[in-house]
Amino acid sequence: MSDDRGAEMAISAPGVQASGAAAGYRPERTLRLPVELRRQFARRRTLGVLALMVALPLVLIAALQLGAGEDAGENTRVNLVDVATASGLNFTLFVLFATTGFFLVVVYALFFGDTVASEAQWGALRYTLATPVPRARLLRQKWLAALVLSVGALLVLAGVSVLAGSIAFGFGPIRTPVGVTLAQDEGFLRLAGMLGYLAVHLLVVGTLAFWFSTITDAPLAAVGGAVFTMFVFAILDQVEQLGSLRDWFPTAGEFAWTDLLQTPVQDGDLFRGVVQSLVYAAVFTALGFRHFARRDVTA
Repeated sequence: MSDDRGAEMAISAPGVQASGAAAGYRPERTLRLPVELRRQFARRRTLGVLALMVALPLVLIAALQLGAGEDAGENTRVNLVDVATASGLNFTLFVLFATTGFFLVVVYALFFGDTVASEAQWGALRYTLATPVPRARLLRQKWLAALVLSVGALLVLAGVSVLAGSIAFGFGPIRTPVGVTLAQDEGFLRLAGMLGYLAVHLLVVGTLAFWFSTITDAPLAAVGGAVFTMFVFAILDQVEQLGSLRDWFPTAGEFAWTDLLQTPVQDGDLFRGVVQSLVYAAVFTALGFRHFARRDVTA
Protein backbone atom coordinates (compact mmCIF):
# COMPACT_ATOMS: atom_id res chain seq x y z
CA MET A 1 0.00 0.00 0.00
CA SER A 2 2.78 2.43 0.83
CA ASP A 3 4.42 1.83 -2.55
CA ASP A 4 1.15 2.52 -4.39
CA ARG A 5 0.58 5.65 -2.36
CA GLY A 6 4.13 6.86 -3.11
CA ALA A 7 3.62 6.26 -6.84
CA GLU A 8 0.35 8.18 -6.77
CA MET A 9 2.01 11.09 -4.97
CA ALA A 10 4.85 11.13 -7.55
CA ILE A 11 2.39 11.15 -10.44
CA SER A 12 0.27 13.88 -8.92
CA ALA A 13 3.22 16.02 -7.88
CA PRO A 14 3.39 19.34 -9.69
CA GLY A 15 5.89 19.55 -12.54
CA VAL A 16 6.11 15.78 -12.97
CA GLN A 17 4.65 13.70 -15.80
CA ALA A 18 3.05 10.29 -15.30
CA SER A 19 6.28 8.70 -16.56
CA GLY A 20 8.25 10.50 -13.85
CA ALA A 21 9.86 12.95 -16.29
CA ALA A 22 9.77 16.67 -15.70
CA ALA A 23 6.82 18.58 -17.10
CA GLY A 24 7.42 19.72 -20.66
CA TYR A 25 10.13 17.15 -21.34
CA ARG A 26 9.81 15.62 -24.82
CA PRO A 27 12.47 13.08 -25.85
CA GLU A 28 11.86 13.83 -29.54
CA ARG A 29 12.84 17.46 -29.00
CA THR A 30 16.25 16.75 -27.51
CA LEU A 31 19.45 17.08 -29.56
CA ARG A 32 17.82 18.17 -32.79
CA LEU A 33 19.70 17.44 -36.00
CA PRO A 34 20.47 21.12 -36.84
CA VAL A 35 22.01 21.50 -33.39
CA GLU A 36 24.23 18.44 -33.86
CA LEU A 37 25.20 19.58 -37.36
CA ARG A 38 26.23 23.00 -36.05
CA ARG A 39 28.37 21.30 -33.42
CA GLN A 40 30.05 19.10 -36.01
CA PHE A 41 30.57 21.91 -38.53
CA ALA A 42 32.32 23.96 -35.86
CA ARG A 43 34.98 21.29 -35.35
CA ARG A 44 38.38 21.72 -36.96
CA ARG A 45 38.37 18.25 -38.49
CA THR A 46 35.18 19.09 -40.43
CA LEU A 47 36.61 22.34 -41.74
CA GLY A 48 39.89 20.59 -42.55
CA VAL A 49 38.18 17.84 -44.57
CA LEU A 50 36.11 20.36 -46.53
CA ALA A 51 39.25 22.39 -47.23
CA LEU A 52 40.95 19.25 -48.56
CA MET A 53 37.93 18.53 -50.76
CA VAL A 54 38.32 21.96 -52.31
CA ALA A 55 42.11 21.81 -52.59
CA LEU A 56 42.46 18.29 -54.03
CA PRO A 57 40.92 19.01 -57.46
CA LEU A 58 43.11 22.12 -57.78
CA VAL A 59 46.21 20.08 -56.95
CA LEU A 60 45.25 17.44 -59.52
CA ILE A 61 44.66 20.11 -62.18
CA ALA A 62 48.13 21.49 -61.52
CA ALA A 63 49.60 17.97 -61.72
CA LEU A 64 47.85 17.28 -65.03
CA GLN A 65 49.01 20.61 -66.45
CA LEU A 66 52.59 19.91 -65.44
CA GLY A 67 52.34 16.36 -66.75
CA ALA A 68 51.29 17.64 -70.16
CA GLY A 69 54.81 18.78 -70.97
CA GLU A 70 57.02 17.18 -73.56
CA ASP A 71 59.18 15.55 -70.90
CA ALA A 72 56.25 13.75 -69.27
CA GLY A 73 56.39 10.00 -69.33
CA GLU A 74 53.92 8.07 -71.44
CA ASN A 75 51.12 6.07 -69.86
CA THR A 76 50.85 2.66 -71.46
CA ARG A 77 47.48 1.82 -69.87
CA VAL A 78 44.12 3.04 -71.13
CA ASN A 79 42.13 4.47 -68.20
CA LEU A 80 40.33 7.60 -67.06
CA VAL A 81 43.55 9.57 -66.62
CA ASP A 82 44.10 9.36 -70.39
CA VAL A 83 40.97 11.45 -71.02
CA ALA A 84 41.04 13.49 -67.81
CA THR A 85 41.75 16.72 -69.67
CA ALA A 86 39.06 16.23 -72.33
CA SER A 87 36.47 18.26 -70.37
CA GLY A 88 35.40 19.29 -66.91
CA LEU A 89 33.19 16.20 -66.63
CA ASN A 90 36.05 13.95 -67.65
CA PHE A 91 38.24 15.55 -65.02
CA THR A 92 35.55 14.95 -62.39
CA LEU A 93 35.39 11.27 -63.29
CA PHE A 94 39.16 11.05 -62.96
CA VAL A 95 39.00 12.67 -59.51
CA LEU A 96 36.35 10.18 -58.36
CA PHE A 97 38.38 7.29 -59.73
CA ALA A 98 41.53 8.51 -57.98
CA THR A 99 39.84 9.04 -54.60
CA THR A 100 37.45 6.07 -54.36
CA GLY A 101 39.94 3.51 -53.11
CA PHE A 102 41.51 5.52 -50.28
CA PHE A 103 40.66 9.20 -49.82
CA LEU A 104 36.87 8.88 -49.71
CA VAL A 105 37.16 5.76 -47.55
CA VAL A 106 39.11 7.75 -44.96
CA VAL A 107 36.63 10.66 -45.13
CA TYR A 108 33.61 8.45 -44.44
CA ALA A 109 35.44 6.56 -41.70
CA LEU A 110 36.50 9.85 -40.09
CA PHE A 111 33.04 11.40 -39.96
CA PHE A 112 31.30 8.24 -38.78
CA GLY A 113 34.03 6.89 -36.50
CA ASP A 114 34.92 10.11 -34.74
CA THR A 115 31.44 11.29 -33.80
CA VAL A 116 30.81 9.05 -30.75
CA ALA A 117 34.31 8.02 -29.68
CA SER A 118 35.60 11.59 -29.54
CA GLU A 119 32.86 12.70 -27.13
CA ALA A 120 33.43 9.61 -25.02
CA GLN A 121 37.12 10.48 -24.89
CA TRP A 122 36.37 14.06 -23.82
CA GLY A 123 33.89 12.86 -21.20
CA ALA A 124 31.09 14.87 -22.82
CA LEU A 125 29.00 11.82 -23.71
CA ARG A 126 27.79 11.23 -20.16
CA TYR A 127 26.70 14.84 -19.81
CA THR A 128 24.77 14.73 -23.08
CA LEU A 129 22.90 11.66 -21.87
CA ALA A 130 22.24 13.35 -18.54
CA THR A 131 20.53 16.29 -20.29
CA PRO A 132 18.66 13.86 -20.69
CA VAL A 133 18.84 12.64 -24.28
CA PRO A 134 17.67 9.04 -24.91
CA ARG A 135 20.54 6.82 -26.02
CA ALA A 136 18.88 5.64 -29.20
CA ARG A 137 18.04 9.21 -30.22
CA LEU A 138 21.56 10.45 -29.48
CA LEU A 139 23.07 7.70 -31.60
CA ARG A 140 20.55 8.26 -34.40
CA GLN A 141 21.25 11.99 -34.54
CA LYS A 142 24.98 11.41 -34.64
CA TRP A 143 24.56 8.81 -37.40
CA LEU A 144 22.47 11.23 -39.47
CA ALA A 145 24.91 14.09 -38.87
CA ALA A 146 27.81 11.88 -40.00
CA LEU A 147 25.85 10.92 -43.11
CA VAL A 148 25.12 14.55 -43.98
CA LEU A 149 28.77 15.54 -43.52
CA SER A 150 30.07 12.57 -45.53
CA VAL A 151 27.71 13.05 -48.46
CA GLY A 152 28.27 16.81 -48.28
CA ALA A 153 32.03 16.30 -48.55
CA LEU A 154 31.53 14.01 -51.56
CA LEU A 155 29.33 16.62 -53.26
CA VAL A 156 31.84 19.39 -52.52
CA LEU A 157 34.58 17.31 -54.11
CA ALA A 158 32.47 16.66 -57.21
CA GLY A 159 31.19 20.24 -57.46
CA VAL A 160 34.65 21.80 -57.21
CA SER A 161 35.99 19.26 -59.71
CA VAL A 162 33.28 20.10 -62.26
CA LEU A 163 33.73 23.85 -61.84
CA ALA A 164 37.52 23.93 -61.71
CA GLY A 165 37.86 21.25 -64.39
CA SER A 166 35.49 23.09 -66.74
CA ILE A 167 37.48 26.31 -66.31
CA ALA A 168 40.77 24.52 -66.93
CA PHE A 169 39.73 22.08 -69.65
CA GLY A 170 36.49 23.50 -71.01
CA PHE A 171 32.80 22.63 -70.88
CA GLY A 172 32.10 19.61 -72.99
CA PRO A 173 30.74 16.06 -73.18
CA ILE A 174 32.19 12.99 -71.55
CA ARG A 175 34.69 11.10 -73.67
CA THR A 176 35.31 7.58 -72.38
CA PRO A 177 38.69 5.80 -72.69
CA VAL A 178 37.21 3.51 -75.39
CA GLY A 179 36.14 6.43 -77.57
CA VAL A 180 32.43 6.63 -76.69
CA THR A 181 31.10 10.19 -76.31
CA LEU A 182 28.24 11.10 -73.97
CA ALA A 183 26.41 14.40 -74.40
CA GLN A 184 26.82 16.94 -71.62
CA ASP A 185 23.26 16.67 -70.27
CA GLU A 186 23.44 12.88 -70.24
CA GLY A 187 26.89 13.14 -68.71
CA PHE A 188 25.54 15.13 -65.77
CA LEU A 189 22.78 12.56 -65.23
CA ARG A 190 25.27 9.71 -65.20
CA LEU A 191 27.57 11.67 -62.88
CA ALA A 192 24.64 12.07 -60.48
CA GLY A 193 24.10 8.31 -60.60
CA MET A 194 27.79 7.70 -59.89
CA LEU A 195 27.72 10.01 -56.88
CA GLY A 196 24.58 8.30 -55.60
CA TYR A 197 26.20 4.90 -55.90
CA LEU A 198 29.37 6.04 -54.14
CA ALA A 199 27.36 7.67 -51.34
CA VAL A 200 25.66 4.32 -50.69
CA HIS A 201 28.69 2.08 -51.16
CA LEU A 202 30.89 4.12 -48.82
CA LEU A 203 28.29 3.61 -46.08
CA VAL A 204 29.95 0.23 -45.56
CA VAL A 205 33.16 1.71 -44.19
CA GLY A 206 31.25 4.54 -42.53
CA THR A 207 28.90 2.32 -40.55
CA LEU A 208 31.77 -0.05 -39.71
CA ALA A 209 33.64 2.90 -38.19
CA PHE A 210 30.41 3.94 -36.46
CA TRP A 211 30.12 0.52 -34.84
CA PHE A 212 33.76 0.65 -33.71
CA SER A 213 33.10 4.15 -32.35
CA THR A 214 30.51 2.76 -29.94
CA ILE A 215 33.02 0.21 -28.66
CA THR A 216 36.10 2.34 -28.03
CA ASP A 217 36.84 5.74 -26.50
CA ALA A 218 39.70 6.31 -28.95
CA PRO A 219 38.60 7.98 -32.22
CA LEU A 220 41.81 6.92 -33.95
CA ALA A 221 41.08 3.28 -33.13
CA ALA A 222 37.57 3.50 -34.59
CA VAL A 223 38.64 5.31 -37.76
CA GLY A 224 41.87 3.37 -38.24
CA GLY A 225 40.21 0.04 -37.50
CA ALA A 226 37.57 0.59 -40.18
CA VAL A 227 40.07 1.77 -42.78
CA PHE A 228 42.45 -1.09 -42.00
CA THR A 229 39.62 -3.63 -42.30
CA MET A 230 38.66 -2.30 -45.72
CA PHE A 231 42.27 -2.40 -46.87
CA VAL A 232 42.59 -6.02 -45.78
CA PHE A 233 39.54 -6.97 -47.82
CA ALA A 234 40.87 -4.95 -50.77
CA ILE A 235 44.09 -6.97 -50.62
CA LEU A 236 42.22 -10.26 -50.32
CA ASP A 237 40.14 -9.23 -53.31
CA GLN A 238 43.32 -9.55 -55.40
CA VAL A 239 43.67 -13.25 -54.48
CA GLU A 240 42.03 -14.96 -57.42
CA GLN A 241 42.10 -18.33 -55.66
CA LEU A 242 39.26 -17.12 -53.42
CA GLY A 243 36.98 -17.24 -56.44
CA SER A 244 33.36 -16.16 -56.00
CA LEU A 245 33.92 -15.61 -52.29
CA ARG A 246 35.35 -12.20 -53.22
CA ASP A 247 31.92 -11.11 -54.46
CA TRP A 248 30.73 -11.02 -50.84
CA PHE A 249 33.54 -8.83 -49.53
CA PRO A 250 32.51 -5.35 -48.32
CA THR A 251 34.88 -3.92 -50.93
CA ALA A 252 33.09 -5.73 -53.78
CA GLY A 253 31.64 -3.32 -56.31
CA GLU A 254 33.97 -0.52 -55.27
CA PHE A 255 34.33 0.69 -58.84
CA ALA A 256 31.01 -0.59 -60.20
CA TRP A 257 29.98 3.04 -60.75
CA THR A 258 32.21 3.06 -63.83
CA ASP A 259 29.61 0.81 -65.51
CA LEU A 260 27.56 4.00 -65.95
CA LEU A 261 30.06 5.00 -68.65
CA GLN A 262 28.94 2.11 -70.84
CA THR A 263 26.34 2.40 -73.57
CA PRO A 264 23.96 0.79 -72.90
CA VAL A 265 24.48 0.83 -69.13
CA GLN A 266 25.16 -2.54 -67.55
CA ASP A 267 23.32 -2.28 -64.24
CA GLY A 268 23.82 -5.79 -62.86
CA ASP A 269 26.89 -5.00 -60.74
CA LEU A 270 25.41 -1.62 -59.79
CA PHE A 271 22.25 -3.18 -58.38
CA ARG A 272 24.18 -5.87 -56.55
CA GLY A 273 26.57 -3.29 -55.14
CA VAL A 274 23.77 -1.09 -53.79
CA VAL A 275 21.89 -3.97 -52.17
CA GLN A 276 25.00 -5.52 -50.67
CA SER A 277 26.21 -2.16 -49.33
CA LEU A 278 22.85 -1.45 -47.71
CA VAL A 279 22.85 -4.87 -46.06
CA TYR A 280 26.35 -4.36 -44.63
CA ALA A 281 25.43 -0.84 -43.50
CA ALA A 282 22.27 -2.08 -41.78
CA VAL A 283 24.15 -4.86 -39.95
CA PHE A 284 26.98 -2.58 -38.76
CA THR A 285 24.50 0.11 -37.68
CA ALA A 286 22.41 -2.41 -35.76
CA LEU A 287 25.53 -3.71 -34.01
CA GLY A 288 26.45 -0.16 -33.06
CA PHE A 289 23.03 0.55 -31.56
CA ARG A 290 23.02 -2.80 -29.75
CA HIS A 291 26.41 -2.21 -28.14
CA PHE A 292 25.71 1.41 -27.23
CA ALA A 293 22.45 0.47 -25.52
CA ARG A 294 24.43 -1.75 -23.12
CA ARG A 295 27.50 0.43 -22.77
CA ASP A 296 28.51 1.99 -19.46
CA VAL A 297 29.17 5.63 -20.33
CA THR A 298 29.40 6.82 -16.72
CA ALA A 299 32.80 5.27 -16.03
